[in-house]
Amino acid sequence: MVGTILGGFAVPAFAQDADPLAPAAGQEASAQQGQVVAVTQPQEGVIRSIRVSGNSRIEPETVIAYANLRPGDTYTGETLDAALRALYATSLFRDVVITGAETGELVIAIQENPVINRIVLEGNRRLKDDKIAPEVRLAPRQIFTTPAVRADVDRIIELYKREGRYGAVVEPKIVELSQNRVDLVFEINEGEVSKIRSINIIGNEQFDDGKLRKEMFSKEAGGILGFLKSNDTYDPDRLSADQQKLRAFYLTEGYADFRVVSALAELTPDREDFVITYVVEEGPRYQFGEVSADSALRDMPNSTIMSAVSIKDGDYFDASKVEDNIDNLNQIAGLLGYAFADISPRYFRNADDQTIDITFRVAETPRVYVDRIDINGNTVTRDNVIRREFRLAEGDAFNAAAIRRSEDRIKSLGFFQEELEIKQEPVGDDRVKLSVDLEERSTGEVQLSAGFSSLERFLLSASIAQRNFMGKGQQLSAGVNWSRYSKSVQLGFVEPYFLGRQILLGGDIYRRDLNSFNFIGGERNTTYEQKSTGGGLRLGFPVTEYLSFGTRYRLVNDNIDLSRQFFFTDFNGNGELDRDECDPLKAGNYLCDELGTRVTSALGYTLAYNDTNGIRATRGQRLSLSQDFAGLGGDVKYLRTSGNAAKYFALPADFVLSVQAEGGYIHALEDNDDPFRDEIRLTDRFFGPQSFRGFDIRGIGPRVERLLFDVDGNLVESEQDLVSNALGGRAYYFGRVELEIPVSASFRNFGLRPSAFVDVGSVWNLTSPELTTVGPACFPTADNPDPDAIALRVDPGQPCPTDFANNGDYGFTEFFRGNSAQPRVSVGIGVNWVSPFGPLRLDLAKAIVKQEGDDTRLFSFNVGTQF
Repeated sequence: MVGTILGGFAVPAFAQDADPLAPAAGQEASAQQGQVVAVTQPQEGVIRSIRVSGNSRIEPETVIAYANLRPGDTYTGETLDAALRALYATSLFRDVVITGAETGELVIAIQENPVINRIVLEGNRRLKDDKIAPEVRLAPRQIFTTPAVRADVDRIIELYKREGRYGAVVEPKIVELSQNRVDLVFEINEGEVSKIRSINIIGNEQFDDGKLRKEMFSKEAGGILGFLKSNDTYDPDRLSADQQKLRAFYLTEGYADFRVVSALAELTPDREDFVITYVVEEGPRYQFGEVSADSALRDMPNSTIMSAVSIKDGDYFDASKVEDNIDNLNQIAGLLGYAFADISPRYFRNADDQTIDITFRVAETPRVYVDRIDINGNTVTRDNVIRREFRLAEGDAFNAAAIRRSEDRIKSLGFFQEELEIKQEPVGDDRVKLSVDLEERSTGEVQLSAGFSSLERFLLSASIAQRNFMGKGQQLSAGVNWSRYSKSVQLGFVEPYFLGRQILLGGDIYRRDLNSFNFIGGERNTTYEQKSTGGGLRLGFPVTEYLSFGTRYRLVNDNIDLSRQFFFTDFNGNGELDRDECDPLKAGNYLCDELGTRVTSALGYTLAYNDTNGIRATRGQRLSLSQDFAGLGGDVKYLRTSGNAAKYFALPADFVLSVQAEGGYIHALEDNDDPFRDEIRLTDRFFGPQSFRGFDIRGIGPRVERLLFDVDGNLVESEQDLVSNALGGRAYYFGRVELEIPVSASFRNFGLRPSAFVDVGSVWNLTSPELTTVGPACFPTADNPDPDAIALRVDPGQPCPTDFANNGDYGFTEFFRGNSAQPRVSVGIGVNWVSPFGPLRLDLAKAIVKQEGDDTRLFSFNVGTQF
């Protein structure tokens, strides 16, 4: 019996089907079903001749060679069957028929498999061609074979399974072309992502299903925020991880015998979702029994171990507590120079009283020394910049605390990606190699800041700096800063290791033009102009590992001026508008008193403590105290004191809580005789923190507001007619509580770090300035709200002046507001995003407690570009 065998082409192949290429008939341009040809064969014969027919690409000699037949050979039915199988095994032929067995004149009739002209993917939208193409092993100009197509279909289906699309359908088709060529088309129906419809747990008595589901990585689909979930699709790997999570949870609750009997994931009949069922056995709940120590290290006696262990007899068994104590003991061993201490717990289970005795065993381990330190991955930063941050050197005794501190200091440089670790590798019995693999980040920054408020409208500022100049760790800043209210040119340089010693030396020179402003009718109007030209030097050095001291000196020339066109008036009476004298009616006494040039010569210091674990801290604290004394020459004398503190807490589930506080007070060292003039000039006062979200820049604190009178002598209190000038204060405080919220891995990879916060603060303690009223002298005196506190600057016999009024109104009165220590409070949410154009910070904050006169801001953002 000889015949032809050819597997038919494919029907649609489902992701869960075992055979994706079952034979089918009637589809477009499909291969013909193979035929079995029966012939009558002699028991034995001699091959007289062999002829090949039907070949176009393959030489006859090649076909005969594959068949392993030669003229003159004796053949039987088994011989011809073997030849047939050998020809099919080459995958070169679609159909093979051997005839002529009766006469010995054999004819091998073949139909060659076609050549693939091209491969086309259709219907794939979620997975693009470049994702699927690597899974397709067939290629143009290769021989088309059914087994190869089946294998490619299987691989495509497996790819969709990994994407959670278990209902995907792949249907391969061919389009026949001339010269025995075909186009191979994979028609793909991707289907929907297979969600987890429900998670069922059987056998749990101590904890309900909802509690156990919260412990799992996998979540059920649905819910109000279901579209934000990324863990509600079926994933076999996640199924295994969930079993480990369940066991870890029960072990922390004392159920040492807990086990998952089975875990089954079933596809629903509509082939769209999965139902997952766990069968569990909880077992009895255990308590800790006797806790003991068995140490073979002389430097770590049993008494030291027991004093460090926090487990108490009678507590419910908790595997996480055991691990925490092991980590603590490893840290103690590391401090003593044992880098690879062998510390392990031994458990003795007492089934009768359901207790577990535990012994912390410390095996004999040699003391370890640092053999060498390898630094990898730094292409810009020089080795010495990194090595000087290590708290131990080659040849030193190993110290785990010094290793962790070295990691924190390298992270604090800000030159490398945050996920860095100093790895330890044994070299011999008592030596260890330390190595750190670094990934450098951009240290040049072009910073762009922007904000929007109902009063200030749009704010824009920019700066440029390089924090790792020439890879030496030096800081160089040069450039300009521009916004609607300020312009500056500055050049600064800092050498953190002057003359190779841990001494910081820096200096800067600058020119800053600040245009302060108020608002009338929601429009910004420039008030005073401050031009500052100066420079400074600073010097710093460490006192201890975490405590540092810095001193500084600065010399600044400040000139404050007002526009003569808008704020000066001819008081000579000669009819000529020379504008040589500031007019309090237009500018206010509080601004006129500030005009002129003054020189500030100030010496200061800062004492700072910092043991945080990097720039983006998750643990530790920062504390600083600063004072500046102005009076070493110059025109002003004061003592400014400020301080700030921040504490970071790493909470469970990757939450990070930070608590920050800052404040300051400036004390005048000279008095003046004017009861309406504060001894501290406007430009030296506090205006609050740099960022009080929910409030505008200079949005809180003492200010003078000017309200207009109408022609009838009534106050116009609408915001459109309000003029507001911030004056600052002698004292301020500010506090913030912020919670960084963990996100899923996909959001984390996208660079998103959301947070919620509460800000609180105030600016106050300023002498009430002399206020002005113009208008009530022209109208009934009963309209003057407070004649004892307001100085009338107009001759009652003269007409009411109108050149200073807004839109032809007839006068104004001023109020002093915001000079209160009562807190302002705002709440909000924000997000840090490492965007394609640089770090971006978005904040949405609502002022929930404010004082009369405060300016609020709802939304702000900050974006920077690195190079």
